[in-house]
Amino acid sequence: MSLIKINNSRCKSCYLCVTTCPKNLIKKSDKTNRLGDFLVEFQDKNNECIGCAMCAKRCPDMAIEVYK
Repeated sequence: MSLIKINNSRCKSCYLCVTTCPKNLIKKSDKTNRLGDFLVEFQDKNNECIGCAMCAKRCPDMAIEVYK
């Protein structure tokens, strides 16, 4: 089982992680940052995350940490 933590204070809502996740487990959130942009959230109800860390590698702001 893998876990992804997203640092909302570093996320600039570029959504590169959303398009990169092979399991489509990172989604656009209803929450907004201080600029009004929608943040992202990790949703893995069925433990599908494979811990590939593609989202963390793609994030230009290093706002994602992956734990296995």
